[in-house]
Amino acid sequence: MELVCPAGSMPALKAAVDNGADAVYLGFRDGTNARNFPGLNFDVEEAHRAVSYAHQRGARVFLAVNTFPRPSQWHKWCRAVDQAATLGIDALILADPGLMDYTARTYPELRLHLSVQGSATSHEAIDFYVRHFGVRRVVLPRVLSLTQVQNVMKRVNAEVEVFGFGSLCVMVEGRCTLSSYVTGESPNSSGVCSPAKHVKWEESASGRRSRLNGVLIDVYAPEEPAGYPTLCKGRFEVGGNVYYAMEEPTSLNVLDILPQLYRAGVAAIKVEGRQRSPAYVAQVTRTLREAIDACAAAPEAFAPEPRWIEQLDKVAEGRTHTLGAYSRPWQ
Repeated sequence: MELVCPAGSMPALKAAVDNGADAVYLGFRDGTNARNFPGLNFDVEEAHRAVSYAHQRGARVFLAVNTFPRPSQWHKWCRAVDQAATLGIDALILADPGLMDYTARTYPELRLHLSVQGSATSHEAIDFYVRHFGVRRVVLPRVLSLTQVQNVMKRVNAEVEVFGFGSLCVMVEGRCTLSSYVTGESPNSSGVCSPAKHVKWEESASGRRSRLNGVLIDVYAPEEPAGYPTLCKGRFEVGGNVYYAMEEPTSLNVLDILPQLYRAGVAAIKVEGRQRSPAYVAQVTRTLREAIDACAAAPEAFAPEPRWIEQLDKVAEGRTHTLGAYSRPWQ
């Protein structure tokens, strides 16, 4: 299985490549990718340097153009594809069918991956993209159980990439309306959930409050760790109780099911986190590299080492982890 790691900046890309990533994924600094935070991403010149650095060290580079074009700005997304074609990247990650059509017709030699934003959860949906646009790999949304992943893989004619570590999304990827409800900006077209310009922190003697466009998201006690304010992971009063009503901050971690994913034929394990620090990227990449190599060497005898779990929990949301939708014992 390949290890595919995030590169939100050149230091993060170097951290991923130097610590054993088989591939990295990045985006342009123009809102055409789903992590359009200030200070992140690459212009074309920086992307050229990134591709050169990765290729010289045997790593591949995927470029995400995975938001959905607005009709009035169609040319902006097409320009991103045109620029990507000049970079020598190894694959383009797309979500919008119209943009896939443009890419397949204009650059038929360019390898296409279906983004998680495309939200293809069935073999019928995946086969549509394979037949019409020549998609070579699909990134499955984080809403499928392990059994569902295994069943999909038996019936598709494409490589399958799954998320292995990082933040979870409470909504089906490509369908979220929570952030746009509060901010007026869609993550699926603007490229960012909870835009930084709408985030506000309020400090007081009683603790810290986080707001998103004026909406109170959470209240933290003094010294309590505070997460980035996203609506789905805020605490709310429901039935007289205050708790994480929609999604508790915790990170996905697939170490416990790595052998099952390996035996099923999963092509790649993906790490979420282009908005995170190079230190995060380095630690997660280094740990998962060791775990994947151990699994490939002896899948039947594989068991997660406590130090791997400890290292990943240090950089996990809420300092804890979950299998998320992968774990559904009733299926």
